[in-house]
Amino acid sequence: MTMRWKMLAAAALLSVGAMTAMPLAVQAQELKIGVSTEPSALDPHYHNLGPNNQMAFTIFDTLILQDETQKLVPGLAESWKALNDTTWEFKLRKGVKFHDGSPFTAADVVFSMARPAKVPNSPSPFTLFTRSFSEVKVIDDFTIQFITKAPAPLLPTDVSRVAIMSSKAAKADVAEGMTTEALSKGEGLIGTGPYKFVEWTRGNRIVLAANPDYWGGKPKWERVIYRPMSNDAARVAALLAGDVDMIENPPPADLKKLRENPNVKISQAVSNRLIYIHLDSFSTPTTVGIPDADGKNPLKDVRVRKALSMAINRDAITSRIMEGLGQPTGDLLPYPMFGTRKDAKPEAYNPDAAKKLLAEAGYPNGFSITLGTPNNRYINDAEVAQAVASQWTRIGVKTKVEASTATVFFKNRDSFTYSAYLAGWGAGTGEMSDPLRSLIATPIKEKGFGGTNKGRYSNPQMDAVLEQALGTVDAPKREALLQQASKMALDDQALIPLHIEVTPWATRKGLSYKARADQYTFANGVSRD
Repeated sequence: MTMRWKMLAAAALLSVGAMTAMPLAVQAQELKIGVSTEPSALDPHYHNLGPNNQMAFTIFDTLILQDETQKLVPGLAESWKALNDTTWEFKLRKGVKFHDGSPFTAADVVFSMARPAKVPNSPSPFTLFTRSFSEVKVIDDFTIQFITKAPAPLLPTDVSRVAIMSSKAAKADVAEGMTTEALSKGEGLIGTGPYKFVEWTRGNRIVLAANPDYWGGKPKWERVIYRPMSNDAARVAALLAGDVDMIENPPPADLKKLRENPNVKISQAVSNRLIYIHLDSFSTPTTVGIPDADGKNPLKDVRVRKALSMAINRDAITSRIMEGLGQPTGDLLPYPMFGTRKDAKPEAYNPDAAKKLLAEAGYPNGFSITLGTPNNRYINDAEVAQAVASQWTRIGVKTKVEASTATVFFKNRDSFTYSAYLAGWGAGTGEMSDPLRSLIATPIKEKGFGGTNKGRYSNPQMDAVLEQALGTVDAPKREALLQQASKMALDDQALIPLHIEVTPWATRKGLSYKARADQYTFANGVSRD
């Protein structure tokens, strides 16, 4: 954060009348949103990442939508039901048009469900959501059946994460149709969603226009501009100056004054986003970033992983650094989301016990380690990493923080550059199998497992319980299996959960936002009071 932006934000916050008091009637047709992170691409099947999905689900629809609490509601499918253990039937919505005027039919579903497996170099692939079925069978233009390899009770939830593209507009001479690069230029970027793509100037703005033929009713805004503003103070200053109508992730340090400003309205909700630390429990004999452990990888020892967890004062981090925008956690999702455990408690802060565990593991003098982190992706991410580094150093694990922009961080993470890294995961399905499949399951591409398990943790026993859960139709039994799987993983310190983010939004006077557990900032969720 530059001194210039700090001064601008401070001046704006001190002045209650700083926000431009432009009548809403003048701006009623245009909405400007300051977002904290820019998408990495506009291809809706390229990267299962929050900023990408936020834009994808504005331009495209899915067969089943999720409301602000992640409850499933009809989308491009009006209804769905299981015909038997391995067949789900969906009745598609008739009369829906793509942005180019062409009709939506079953052929577009077939194309869209097959495409994720063909998209190359996906950092976090959508095959996580398409691996459960072997065929999408067309009964007629508005009836399809998903044929699954085994009982797949989560299929409706899974397909709620896969954007439906126009098979005609996205057709091209490569396996996936339009490439990620072409789609990010707007070529073939045709959906059925409430807003149509107009332009993307990287680092400056994404412009969308209302889809007048939207099946869900007239969009609330004729024109929407998403402005990427990674600098916290810059977003606050832009809101208070009237340059934008809404911002996401106002910084915790400014929330008190923003709440007191009569020209600002704050909305917030407990999110589905876990902030965690992944450790390299795979590399042998050594791991990158730990130069002084006698030629060993100490992170392979569960006692070391537990010691690192016990050394973290989660209460101090959430109260002082997050300023209330985080809930300490010992689970992968906030209770009572499906599959969570009511008795899952955050690891107790106990640096003395942590030192003893390190000594038992053969590291009485600790070791050195580098902790990777983004510095503009999650709420106060770099500050949280610095706090963890300080607490680890106190038990003898001398920690250096390597902070970088989200783009650089994810590239490094995916190249296994870090022996330890801080990151976040938002459970798009709102239930426990999502983080288990992505973050903890043994990476097996054919199963869609472990796509974001960059610590390469592996526990075949946990994998077996997870697979059993994914094939269990009975909901109480499936939840019990998911609870068992998560407990197995966390008892083994598969990763270190820190906290669940509480997500705020700030709007100008006269506007309000329906806060969402999935943290998405959707233009159609912004209403005039």
